[in-house]
Amino acid sequence: MSFMGVNWLKYSSPQAFYPLAGSLIPWCAAAAILLIGVGLYIGFFIAPTDFQQGEAYRIIFVHVPAAWMSMFLYVVMAAWAGLGLGLNARLSFMMAQAIAPTGAMFTFLALLTGAMWGKPTWGAWWVWDARLTSELILLFQYAGVMLLRTSIDDLRRADRASAVLALVGVVNVPIIYFSVRWWNTLHQGASVSMTAAPKMAATMLTAMLLMTVGFWMYSLAVTLARMRCVMVERESLLSWGKQASMQEVAEAR
Repeated sequence: MSFMGVNWLKYSSPQAFYPLAGSLIPWCAAAAILLIGVGLYIGFFIAPTDFQQGEAYRIIFVHVPAAWMSMFLYVVMAAWAGLGLGLNARLSFMMAQAIAPTGAMFTFLALLTGAMWGKPTWGAWWVWDARLTSELILLFQYAGVMLLRTSIDDLRRADRASAVLALVGVVNVPIIYFSVRWWNTLHQGASVSMTAAPKMAATMLTAMLLMTVGFWMYSLAVTLARMRCVMVERESLLSWGKQASMQEVAEAR
């Protein structure tokens, strides 16, 4: 399997992927800092004040990209988990493991900023709205996947059990996305759609997209860094297991 003259299949091996991840992390981190910095500057200092919500609306430049990333990362995590189940690929399981904490962080950030936006807009920090509730469930799903993995000592069983749970939880993602259409909710509808013109000023849309791409690059950098940690941790556990087995055999003799 080659693309642009590079045989990407060789990077399915942890030994080959480890140095590749190390070389990509600085570029992704630098891009994230630049994009998020520019996006925040445009969103907080250049974008016009909303005629209905005033200055309070500016929280959406963090809230909306965080909410998008919370759903996107869950789908990506589940896809890697499914790939791991189908191909019995260690790297896929490790990728799913590395994505989960970042997805949970963005879900928490979306809920936190949503509460900060909801207080001046709705007059309450929290309401049991369909979208808010389903987003909260997504946070519990991330936590469940991570807790299930850590509760099982055997790596193979932990990989498969957490992968199955991740795949089952995908059903919640379309519920979050379509909740404002399926139910009568307080949460406003989408301001950016693939099938319709944006309902915001160009500067607002620019800030939103820059923040989204910045969050995406941040996710790549953090996930790759965590992948390297997972690889080292697993290699240490395997080495320790082999040494323990050899010691048991020696003692038995």
